[in-house]
Amino acid sequence: MSQHNTTTIKAQFHTAINEGLENKQLRTNLLSAMDTLRTNRKKLLSTRFIHWESLREKGKGLKQNALSQLDSVLEEFERNATNNGMKVHWARDGQEANEIIYNLMQEKGVKKILKGKSMASEEIHLNHFLESKGLQAIETDLGEVILQLLGESPVHIVVPAIHKNRYEIGELFHKKLNAPLESEPEKLNGIARSYMRNEFETFTMGLSGVNFAIAKEGAIWLIENEGNGRMSTTAPDIHVAICGIEKVVQSFEEAAILDTMLAPSAVGSVITCYNNIITSPRKDGEKDGPKEVHIILLDNNRSNMLKDSHYYRAMSCIRCGSCLNHCPVYDKIGGHAYLSTYPGPIGEVITPQLFGLNTCSPMLDLCSLCGRCTEVCPVQIPLAELIRDLRSERVGQGRKNIAGNDGSTQSSVEQSQMRTFASIATNPSKWRLAMAMAKFAPLLAPFARFLPLLKHWTKYRSFPTINAGFHKKVANLQGVIYE
Repeated sequence: MSQHNTTTIKAQFHTAINEGLENKQLRTNLLSAMDTLRTNRKKLLSTRFIHWESLREKGKGLKQNALSQLDSVLEEFERNATNNGMKVHWARDGQEANEIIYNLMQEKGVKKILKGKSMASEEIHLNHFLESKGLQAIETDLGEVILQLLGESPVHIVVPAIHKNRYEIGELFHKKLNAPLESEPEKLNGIARSYMRNEFETFTMGLSGVNFAIAKEGAIWLIENEGNGRMSTTAPDIHVAICGIEKVVQSFEEAAILDTMLAPSAVGSVITCYNNIITSPRKDGEKDGPKEVHIILLDNNRSNMLKDSHYYRAMSCIRCGSCLNHCPVYDKIGGHAYLSTYPGPIGEVITPQLFGLNTCSPMLDLCSLCGRCTEVCPVQIPLAELIRDLRSERVGQGRKNIAGNDGSTQSSVEQSQMRTFASIATNPSKWRLAMAMAKFAPLLAPFARFLPLLKHWTKYRSFPTINAGFHKKVANLQGVIYE
């Protein structure tokens, strides 16, 4: 990648970040929503779970166990799903997955497909692909419907339109659906329900994601709260499910453990309203269910992630979004600022591995390394550690085997700054001098908005205050460590 392209990518990120920071309504909406989700989770865990940490340990272990033998687990799933009458397809990348769906639509004479919520379909840009072929992909999840009407991508992996409040949604429905101007949630739901019901009456192909694929049973498990997922998978003649290969576990018991952690972590509820377990197409004598079930096992660089003995741990993700809900950066800028299907801490870890470090490296700066994401992850993915290590990859250090890393994103200025910091931080005399000089930092406050580095810091933050005794305490502590 050329230096020009690198500069362009950075500029795109900076523009998106500034737009998020300057959108006061967005920040207000996100703060309110994140506070609610965090509070609900905290209350539920303290009142309903006695051994939450033990459950996290168990979830981590079973996910890593499945990943350690993923090839055989996938083959077992394919074998049992096929025996159940379902058709399994393998897709190396997003293009192959899109082609499989397109060919199915062509074969069946289908012009539109109704979609339940699927982040995998967002990852492969299915909607745009089908639109380019003159076909329709119509969303049925309420949040996704809102985004489709807006022409936007999801901002959150669980609650895709969480950045919009009910008044904004009411205006959108009034403008796009010619509905009465409403703001009450019940009435807004009614408007959306009427709109989607019209689509459900005439469709023959539905699409969904997959939360868990169970190898021993050859079954898929989908969880949701609105019922549109059940409609999308049981009402049509043909059901297509896109499943990232990391979603496969060995048994229903393992899936149940992960499901027990997913809803509490995501939205602070004990369980979702709907649990849809699909084991086969419609059988003789059954009155509903699709006549055909197609499952697309999507790789899209996941195999490359699995090869790395360090970064593969990110594939344990169960897509609860808890790391986003607790991230102090995400709730200031929103998901669109990440320019990625997967925003937030988990997005910063998996996106560079899925799509290449060159094109995604600026998103690694959207992290304060506070460690909240690691602390709340239900399957104990060390997200902050992995983000830090990916930063080292970006500057030419680390393991040097991340996809799409040709060195073009390495900044000589950043490398020089890190070398300078390392020199100071590992030398007691230099460190004491630096801490002694820190007491003069407040003198820079009046001039901060004019200084090259500080002006970027203080544009959206207060100038840092330094306790009078702080530099002495740190210097003394550093001296004790070295001496």
